[in-house]
Amino acid sequence: SDRFHVQQLAGDAVQELRIVYRWEAIDQESKEIELAKETGQPYLPEILENGDSLKQLLARSRHLLFKDEGNWTPSQLQRSEILFARYPELEKAYRLSRKLSHIFSKTKDKGIGLTKLARWYDEVERLGIKTFATVSRTIQNHYQTILNYFDRRHTNASAESFNAKIKALRSQFRGVRNVEFFMFRLMKIYA
Repeated sequence: SDRFHVQQLAGDAVQELRIVYRWEAIDQESKEIELAKETGQPYLPEILENGDSLKQLLARSRHLLFKDEGNWTPSQLQRSEILFARYPELEKAYRLSRKLSHIFSKTKDKGIGLTKLARWYDEVERLGIKTFATVSRTIQNHYQTILNYFDRRHTNASAESFNAKIKALRSQFRGVRNVEFFMFRLMKIYA
């Protein structure tokens, strides 16, 4: 459904930002290793208070950024504190993603949902986090179908499931030569 797609895009936007920072950390580490070689000094990476290097911190933060902070383990909580102190933009992105998820999970009225989504959208615009541009556009383009979810919790999951069954049946017969017969079989099997 569009609701699930939007939530997934928000999670992806957070991860995209984390990956950008991770590449920067890898690049910085490479430069420091090169400098250490040139000067004949041993390379000693900065070790953070939880025992991670910066590169490890960013790699190991992947899973905690998908979860609500109430579900973090003690080590994930410590890692998040270090991560968010170093990368406040990543914390903002994480909070936006979780806020969007909470809008969908806790709102049951279309009018309230529209208001909350509008406020969320404004916050995304105000913060200017580039990785959230796609999420914003998707909400803007599909807000009508997204709003239907709030009233009746309608998703297109059953249609998606049936579509997968049709594709599986079609691949089982290596394509469809006779459309009429294929439709007849489909009706007999799934009707």
